[in-house]
Amino acid sequence: MNASDKHLYIIGAGFAGISIAADIKRKKIFGKVAAFLDDDENLIGKTFNGIPVIGPIANIASLLRCTDSDEAIIATPSASVERIKAIYELLKAGGFKHIKILPSVSQIVNGTAHLVQAREIDPLDILGRTPVTVSLKESLYYLRGKRVLITGAGGSIGSELSRQLLSGGAERLYLFGHGENSIYRIDRELHLLQKEGVGEKATIVPIIGDMKDSAYIDHIISRTKCDVVFHCAAYKHVPLMEENPVAAIENNVFGTKNMLDACVAHRVRRFVLISTDKAVEPVSIYGASKMICEKLLLEAATKADGNAFMFVRFGNVLGSRGSILPLFMEQIKNGGPVTVTDKNMERYFMTIPEACSLVLQAGGVGTNGSSYLLDMGQPVKIAELAEQIIRFSGFEPYKDIDIQFIGVRKGERTVEPLWSSEECPQKTAYEKILQLTNTPFANEKLAELIARLSPICSCNGTAHSAYRDKAQLISVLCNYIPSLKGTEAALV
Repeated sequence: MNASDKHLYIIGAGFAGISIAADIKRKKIFGKVAAFLDDDENLIGKTFNGIPVIGPIANIASLLRCTDSDEAIIATPSASVERIKAIYELLKAGGFKHIKILPSVSQIVNGTAHLVQAREIDPLDILGRTPVTVSLKESLYYLRGKRVLITGAGGSIGSELSRQLLSGGAERLYLFGHGENSIYRIDRELHLLQKEGVGEKATIVPIIGDMKDSAYIDHIISRTKCDVVFHCAAYKHVPLMEENPVAAIENNVFGTKNMLDACVAHRVRRFVLISTDKAVEPVSIYGASKMICEKLLLEAATKADGNAFMFVRFGNVLGSRGSILPLFMEQIKNGGPVTVTDKNMERYFMTIPEACSLVLQAGGVGTNGSSYLLDMGQPVKIAELAEQIIRFSGFEPYKDIDIQFIGVRKGERTVEPLWSSEECPQKTAYEKILQLTNTPFANEKLAELIARLSPICSCNGTAHSAYRDKAQLISVLCNYIPSLKGTEAALV
């Protein structure tokens, strides 16, 4: 089929829609824009660059007689989740099989949208609450001309931070990661986005390495002369980490310690640790590892000497690798059943782009030694989320696709608190960013814990009985983290 045979319909005749139409016309390989669809009576009947504006959407979508190859692009970046869901349902009812969407307005900088930013619509776009809008152009001003290093840059959070950082005016973006394939993919994607005119011309530098190698980390921080570090790298999959607790502590705790030590030594100006609600009174090895990371960050902040070291904590993000959304979608694709651990299981959710926008904002306004929490809104029942995703996929829960409850797994709890009773979150001047009261370990207690964990995680050239001893690791953790004590038998 020739590209000229494919008709594109752009939903929204605002700045984003007009930018997309101009992009398509310039490239001449994606098809022809047949019309804008809009509800604004002041726009209906007008033309932009020869393209008519028709509507209202509810009336016109079913009259278009679209073919299987025709495509709709939702270009309403400031629309609410409810509005996007309504538009999506109208387009599906009108026969559109291919529906794409632009990212939120916070990610469209300088009033220009590009076709390369459009992606297939998925449940993230029509579930949950409307994300808060953060102006990246304003919130990333502190990164202009700076060198920024993102650890775990190939992961879900790290890669989205990297995309948004393209608009920050940074001099260099260092993409640090252990997995060559994931770093290759985000490096290639960022270069493609730049080629298509997205963001500014930062130099992008991929770096493959292991943060458990302290000498290498010190070398990298020294050589890159980075000004800002966003530390996203961590092992995150709870049940998998329960089976591999030494690896979790070795990577998350000692890898983070290596990063912090190097950044303090080489006077990195800002360090932002990405943390998780599972660090609050942890009942899992992963949660314990991240709690210790928070304490290490607070200790490093005391040595920051005028620089700003902080952590930002939040709950689950929708759509991250290994999370429930891609799992549910895969299970639905295979005909079900969709598996949920418990009927009462609930979590706080935020989209990845919203979480990253807020992390970037907090990184600029945060002060040294501060702990921040993103306002996650109301918790969501996992069973209800499963039902919504099944319906999004065109099926009826329990009828077309069954939902099975398989029981809570090791290291999980039905409700995940976002803060402890001592942390007392307070509002800041920035929407959706809360500040916590710090609860550091006593320095000698933290140093003692690290000293006891070290021979279990690291051989240091000399074999000893504690090396990789899972039971001893868990015993040590339970002695220092009271919330783990009740789960000691289950952990082993």
